[in-house]
Amino acid sequence: MNPLRQLTLDQLRQRTSMKWRYYPEDVLPVWVAEMDVQLAEPVKRAIIEAAERGDTGYPAGTAYAEALAEFAKKRWDWAPAVERTAIVPDVMLGVVEMFRLVSHRDAPVVVNCPVYPPFYQFIESLGRQVVEAPLDAAHRIDFDALDAAFTRAGKGSVYLLCNPHNPTGTVHTEAELAQVAQLARKHGVRVVADEIHAPITKAKFVPYLSVADDGLSLMSASKAWNLAGLKAALAIAGPDAAEDLARLPEEVSHGPSHVGILAHTAAFTDAGDWLDGLLEGLDENRRHLQHLLAEHLPEVRYRPAPGTYLAWLDCRKLGLGDRPAKTFLDRGRVAVNCGTTFGTGGNGFVRMNLATSPEIITEAVARMARAWNESSSGT
Repeated sequence: MNPLRQLTLDQLRQRTSMKWRYYPEDVLPVWVAEMDVQLAEPVKRAIIEAAERGDTGYPAGTAYAEALAEFAKKRWDWAPAVERTAIVPDVMLGVVEMFRLVSHRDAPVVVNCPVYPPFYQFIESLGRQVVEAPLDAAHRIDFDALDAAFTRAGKGSVYLLCNPHNPTGTVHTEAELAQVAQLARKHGVRVVADEIHAPITKAKFVPYLSVADDGLSLMSASKAWNLAGLKAALAIAGPDAAEDLARLPEEVSHGPSHVGILAHTAAFTDAGDWLDGLLEGLDENRRHLQHLLAEHLPEVRYRPAPGTYLAWLDCRKLGLGDRPAKTFLDRGRVAVNCGTTFGTGGNGFVRMNLATSPEIITEAVARMARAWNESSSGT
């Protein structure tokens, strides 16, 4: 069953989360990374049963890590060692803690732009410098650019790898990740991988730690099963980074939600069939968007990607300037993410969330086309 076809727009507008309350009700939201789905039944059951038990205390145990290890073994033929994991509040807060473990407080951080805007926000809030290594024209890692960025950042810096990549949906190959590891060792750079979108791939996902023993990874069920409001993530260390992770302050483990951990554990353990339905639905939506754009906005360039539920749309030929998202919002009343917030390479792009029904995607593109036509005609 396709989870993306179960809810109507009227039902979705009853939600009180950011996606549905940030903008006025006349705006169609296809922006922030929340999915328009019902919870998978095993996840819902785990939450309800916890509430019925009054089981809402502090987290304990390794069930979450064991569930991820079993899931990873089945899906990716790789299993993280449970003894080299730690619970953290969420992926980005976990990233911050990994930075603190492996680098000095003002060490620069290398990122592949355009990239998830909180990368910039969290790095800069720590008082650190962002060093950009732009992706190539095919949205893949440009290793000459990465080599140059590592040189600028210097020994002792950190590389925050997005795998799969947000917003482009690129799924890095084993060869690419091995080359990343080789370059990082050459320059004395530590790699921290944000792998939150790992379950949402139709191509083979390769965990960074399957090619690099000294890396650190952050994983979670939150994106794949729509659990952002139930905070819980896992930090995972490669064998040569185990001592680093062992220095994680004990109080960090108090941050995750116990109910969140129960929900994430149920997702990895019992909601694989639901995920398979989601992956099929996302593939349908990618094809649907491609056809809609070809019909209504043929100047927009879109390359369907095998990872994430996000679409990175090149709107530069529409003549709407660096921030086409503003025109789509002001004239079309449709909210997409503005590409400028994703760093260098984002001007003229927008990010669209495809984790919704085909009907909502159809309406979103119709509104975007209407906004462009009105802007072009000066009305």
